[in-house]
Amino acid sequence: MTKKEYEAKRNALMTDAKNFLKDQKVAEANAKMDEVKQLDKDYQEFTTAQANATALEGAPALNTVPAPVAPVMAATGSVSTEEDPTNSKAYRKAFMNFVLHGKEMPKDLGAAVTSTTEGGAVIPQTIVDRIIEKLQASGMILPRVTQTAYKGGVSIPVSLVKPVGEWVAEGSDATGKKLDAKTTGMITFSYYKLKVKVAITLEMSEMAISAFETMITNNVSEAITIALENAIINGTGSGQPKGILTETPADGQALTTEGAAPAYADLVACEAALPLAYESGAVWCMSKKAFMAFIGMVDTNKQPIARVNYGINGAPERTLLGRAVICNDYMTYAAGKVMGFMFRFADYILNTNMTITIKTYVDDSTDDQITKAVMLVDGKAVDVNSLVTLTLKAAG
Repeated sequence: MTKKEYEAKRNALMTDAKNFLKDQKVAEANAKMDEVKQLDKDYQEFTTAQANATALEGAPALNTVPAPVAPVMAATGSVSTEEDPTNSKAYRKAFMNFVLHGKEMPKDLGAAVTSTTEGGAVIPQTIVDRIIEKLQASGMILPRVTQTAYKGGVSIPVSLVKPVGEWVAEGSDATGKKLDAKTTGMITFSYYKLKVKVAITLEMSEMAISAFETMITNNVSEAITIALENAIINGTGSGQPKGILTETPADGQALTTEGAAPAYADLVACEAALPLAYESGAVWCMSKKAFMAFIGMVDTNKQPIARVNYGINGAPERTLLGRAVICNDYMTYAAGKVMGFMFRFADYILNTNMTITIKTYVDDSTDDQITKAVMLVDGKAVDVNSLVTLTLKAAG
């Protein structure tokens, strides 16, 4: 069934239901609306199966894949603790020799993963768990987005049907008003390959397993954090996740400063543009230089609008008009550019299977052992109504 056929059939059924209601034929109207529900369900199952088939057709075939080694990360960031063969001492030792000395992984460990373009080994789950914990702890943006582990190519509904409340007199029953159907959108995650490279100097090639795993965790997590957070903000959506700044804000939510520098009135205008429904959870995101442009600004009562508090861990906590500010290195403070934006990061979905494979090679010019980590990632904003951008007025 094509989308056009589905829409035509659905519209016809809804027209019949409305006509029955006009004639006070409630039972017949309910029957037609039940048909609409079944049609919606059938069409969703069809499109999901179609997307899965397309994704599987384009996915690279694997030669040998071990029993599930990918820790599944739920929205809370928790990681499964099931026993995994890659956590064995033998596997971890073999993996270290593979990375440091280029020794082939033993076939009896079932560790090699190869395709037409990539060859390598799956990182032991114990290291992946530590990398994930490091990502959650060190990232400024990653802990705020919603993380999922859906299979690539699967269509996921992003909004649900909401009920309608109805006032009734005492002793009376409701009029049987049906649920108010809100348009249900679908998003499909793709297979985008994130590749990061870290160098291991020749002098570090001899180390204990614990030191090696710490080194891998620190290097890979730092590179992945930077790549993922930059994509969340600036990603083009072509061959990589779609960034927040590549989305189009709702009407009236793309603002420009009145002058060549931001002013108190610009902040007030941004706060006014943020819908009340997204008031909770929305934060400012800007470069440190942009935040410093606000730091000396005061309101009409001579109170500073930008505040920096220091918690017990000594880390600065920045706010503008009471709203938290996330400073980052992924945005620029320049004329004609978005200098800052407000957004509720929970409305951004980052989808990854959290399986990381490793490939190594030697850079002959430096004698460094280059470790290349590869993972499949996609992400996009499922609701952009909380997005309010502030662009620095262009010169001239």
